[in-house]
Amino acid sequence: MSAPGAARAPEPTPPAPVLEVERLRVTFPVRRGVLGRRVGTLVAVDDVSFALRPGRTLGLVGESGCGKSTLGRAILRLCEAESGRVAVDGVDVRALTGERLRRARRKMQMIFQDPYASLDPRRTVLDCVAEPLTVHGLAPSRRAALPAVTRLLERVGLEASHLGRYPHELSGGQRQRVGIARALALEPLLIVADEPVSALDMSIRAQIVNLLVELQRELGLAYLFIAHDLALVRYVSHEVAVMYLGRVVEHAPVRALFARPFHPYTHALLASAPVPDPDAERGRRRLVLAGEPPSPLEPPTGCAFHPRCPHAEARCAEERPELRTVGDGHRAACHLEAPRAWPASAEGA
Repeated sequence: MSAPGAARAPEPTPPAPVLEVERLRVTFPVRRGVLGRRVGTLVAVDDVSFALRPGRTLGLVGESGCGKSTLGRAILRLCEAESGRVAVDGVDVRALTGERLRRARRKMQMIFQDPYASLDPRRTVLDCVAEPLTVHGLAPSRRAALPAVTRLLERVGLEASHLGRYPHELSGGQRQRVGIARALALEPLLIVADEPVSALDMSIRAQIVNLLVELQRELGLAYLFIAHDLALVRYVSHEVAVMYLGRVVEHAPVRALFARPFHPYTHALLASAPVPDPDAERGRRRLVLAGEPPSPLEPPTGCAFHPRCPHAEARCAEERPELRTVGDGHRAACHLEAPRAWPASAEGA
């Protein structure tokens, strides 16, 4: 025990973020007619900002079409953003071109939703995993890459006997393990996992998720984990961001968000997830949303959620709320002063 008056040891400085996204906006032109005349603009991602540190997972959730996958692809520059900043390991990748961009891609990789579609059916497992090593000059040939590829397969739970197989000769879980091995080949700092287990059988999902968690613990990887399954997001994530119509409407530590959601849309998402306890399920208060999500081609004025929100006020239709702090590390884009209209509902409270 330290003596009275002794100086306290300084708090450890948190590591610098692996990923910093600032006010990212992604749009797509809408064209019609034989000549492809531009008739409008679809805003897929609008003013999104967050940071992600090593060894941390940010879960990204929301309805289909809200912009989750587009955000992940824009971060990796698989599609181009209209404006904003994306820094990976302190370097703005949106400002890079040519060889500098190619080198930066080593630090950021992606695990795709459909492992069969993401692998070339004409190439063996060895070819698929060795390709990033040869492209980036880490191995002069496929033969030279063989030891490294074998180690990668062992790390993800496959054997050397899989090296000569083609994707159609593998199960869904084995194909996704190959995709994970390929993503690890360049020793990245950041991995964007876009629905990485949604195409797999239920019995295989837990194995792949546990593999990802174990790899993060061993390698200090940062994950942007895109998913619809709220139970899965709760298990793997440290923080959760909720998207609605291209914008983040709530961002919080995972425990805070599931214990007490602030935004009405977040509450509706959590209330829609089933609870395995029948008594708790019957006792839950639900927030049922009316109607369909609005079109991103014609978004509502003010708060985009107000046409479906049971707590909307006149102000909501006129003024768009910005993300503001509502708790320790908890931010929400809502005009409500407090989530007074509902209790925590994700756990059957």
